[in-house]
Amino acid sequence: MISSVFSAERLLFTPATPKSDAIATIFAFPNEYSVGITSLGYQVVWATLAMRSDVRVSRLFTDVSEPLPSQPELLGFSVSWELDYVNILNLLESLKIPLQANQRDRHHPLVFGGGSVLTANPEPFADFFDVILLGDGEQLLDNFIDAYQAVRSADRQTQLQALAQIPGIYVPSLYEVIYRELDGAIESIQPISPEIPAVVQKQTYRGNVLSASTVVTEKAAWENIYMIEVVRSCPEMCRFCLASYLTLPFRTASLENSLIPAIERGLKVTNRIGLLGASVTQHPEFEKLLDYISQPQYDDIRLNIASVRTNTVTVQLAQTLAKRDTKSLTIAVESGSSRLRQIINKKLENDEIIQAAINAKAGGLTHLKLYGMVGIPGEEPEDLDATVAMMNDIKKATAGLRLTLSCSTFVPKSHTPFQWLGVNRQAQKRLQFLQKQLQSRGIDFRPESYNWSLVQALLSRGDRRLSQLLQLTRNFGNSLGSFKRAFKQLQGKLPELDFYIHSHWSTQQVLPWNHLQGPLPSSTLLKHLADATSKFHQPSEKPEKVVAKC
Repeated sequence: MISSVFSAERLLFTPATPKSDAIATIFAFPNEYSVGITSLGYQVVWATLAMRSDVRVSRLFTDVSEPLPSQPELLGFSVSWELDYVNILNLLESLKIPLQANQRDRHHPLVFGGGSVLTANPEPFADFFDVILLGDGEQLLDNFIDAYQAVRSADRQTQLQALAQIPGIYVPSLYEVIYRELDGAIESIQPISPEIPAVVQKQTYRGNVLSASTVVTEKAAWENIYMIEVVRSCPEMCRFCLASYLTLPFRTASLENSLIPAIERGLKVTNRIGLLGASVTQHPEFEKLLDYISQPQYDDIRLNIASVRTNTVTVQLAQTLAKRDTKSLTIAVESGSSRLRQIINKKLENDEIIQAAINAKAGGLTHLKLYGMVGIPGEEPEDLDATVAMMNDIKKATAGLRLTLSCSTFVPKSHTPFQWLGVNRQAQKRLQFLQKQLQSRGIDFRPESYNWSLVQALLSRGDRRLSQLLQLTRNFGNSLGSFKRAFKQLQGKLPELDFYIHSHWSTQQVLPWNHLQGPLPSSTLLKHLADATSKFHQPSEKPEKVVAKC
């Protein structure tokens, strides 16, 4: 099993030969191999470690691993999905490493983590990690390894204090969180000594050579795909969107120095190319990139593009995709209501959405997938009617084109203007309304699990008191019911479930991530929030006037 999985890999980098005293490191993805190896972030970090001669790295997944060192010094996790915390705990247990960082000693490896989940809000998981890397890994990872080398022989506390001096390296145990009451809001978050930085700044890579796959394999969830990061972040800044706000500024890969060389490397091992990014078609030279891929010698390329901005869907784009074995295109519209799109800063009109669908069909695509959302702050019942009407208009304008609306529930995310707002209690009923209305019109409607949205909101806004809850929930079965059961068992030791999920928080409140600085200051986020709430029908909904009930 082990040899067949790893022997199928085609590497696009040359691993270094580890020195005799190289740091014994395990780099884990808390899910199955087929899922983890499809993560571009995991691939790049693994390759970065493997190309250092002072590191001897072994990979670990939930179903397979390379030969692991008996006494690792470092154990890293790349975390892309909140609910993978269960697998993190399972893997720690399988390696006989205490789950809580404060229970580890010099005989245990330093457990570090990174990835989108931990960069956004690491606090619910903070007690499980010795070190958390906040932000882009291009420089941060090497800085971490170099800093560890300098204190490699020191005691554990000295190591942690030294690592905490490196920008972007967060050591949770060196910060004290004080609560107004055990089940109340946060009073303050302070470093335990003056030598520790009061604020940890997320690290941002500002170069124009972005990531590309370091390995291609038929065993990946996206079989034999070579992934290329075309853009990072998104210039649109939809006010709910973590992928935009957390990763600012918007950066684009150089066509000549990054994208074309990456394509040439990838085509040596596969004919399947995936172009990644939150807004791929907004790359300033996207048409030139499309022209390059459209050359006759690349006629056998199978091309996949991540979600694209609606008003960039041209007939040429659709034709290029259809010619290269892609049958569908995905666009995010969020709502059919113009007012709601103004609230969330979605600069888009219904006629642009309809035209994108017309262009997709004219170019030869057979399926258009749209992303929608219910429970958007300020949403009224008539906004749902507008979504139904929009979908109906698209169907009439593109007879024969298969339409799918995938719909999620609004979930507040840290470092965005809507971080102070809770999940709409009517969201589940609104999903059911859309399902009934659209399916009766022959439109495929795919709602995301409402219960999963509630769990996501809990973890998105959670503080480190949740670590004890997560350990209980893991034992209870990891369903929404098990979360409720764990809350009941811990009553009096942390706030109610509604506090994290549904409550509008005061803008004066200390947030769990206040000591972790994202790209924009709180004052800027508040201005964006005020602009959004000014468009609400009912001024009383403004969160500035709502104080959380603890």
